[in-house]
Amino acid sequence: MEPTPEPDVEPAPSPAGTDRAEARDARRRQIREAVISHGLVRSADLAAEHGVSLMTVHRDLDHLQAQGWLRKTRGGATGMSSAHFHGTVADRGNAMPQTKRRLARAAARLLAPGQTVLLDDSTTCAQMTRHFRESTPLTVITNSLPVLQLLSKEQGVHLISLGGTYFPAYEAYMGLQTADNVERFRADVLFMSTTAVTKGRLYHTSPETVQVKRAMMAAAARRVLVADHTKFLRDGLYALAPITDFDLVVVDDGVPAEEIRAIRSKGTDVLVVPRS
Repeated sequence: MEPTPEPDVEPAPSPAGTDRAEARDARRRQIREAVISHGLVRSADLAAEHGVSLMTVHRDLDHLQAQGWLRKTRGGATGMSSAHFHGTVADRGNAMPQTKRRLARAAARLLAPGQTVLLDDSTTCAQMTRHFRESTPLTVITNSLPVLQLLSKEQGVHLISLGGTYFPAYEAYMGLQTADNVERFRADVLFMSTTAVTKGRLYHTSPETVQVKRAMMAAAARRVLVADHTKFLRDGLYALAPITDFDLVVVDDGVPAEEIRAIRSKGTDVLVVPRS
């Protein structure tokens, strides 16, 4: 009689391999926290502190940069905002809070009950959700985890998550799959912010962001840009679109008058919101 074959059993992970993975994840978490706390770290210091090689540190920094936590520099990494890196969600949320609340309130007044609304992952658009109950029922489509959390229990809001690859540093879903998912929908209106407006063109710090925002713009019948005046003082790396591709731009009164006139002269409406 032939022996009964043993059932296929998934081999248990090697304890040593599990320990290495846990040590790696802990080290990367500590590096991320160090960059957020200090703004700038040196690779050599990280290698000495964690008892690993420079090559290992470079791999850690590559991983954290891909997730949007930091920007690699010569000899280390930085968490300070630049044309290549816009800072963490907490950094962005803490910048110009009163102005962003005013912009969000003004933008939310544009909503009408029954609309399908696309919201991007910006902190300004997340502020808009505080006013959505005044315009329900609404269908809201978004790639932003904070927006999903804020609206998850809101009565009268039909909520659709775009899904895709989750980027923890952005607290949002980004990339090709997310962009493809956007194409399945048609929205009445899109509310979006940006990292920078330079010479009449919008810029962002990652190609994944641009990919999703372009898909959102193509999926909306009406496009509204919501941006505080500091966005007009910055540079970005990846071009998104001309500001004139939007039907309406909602800004605060810190934007220079000549900039507002230039936008209006090309056919895009501008709503100016007082900062105080």
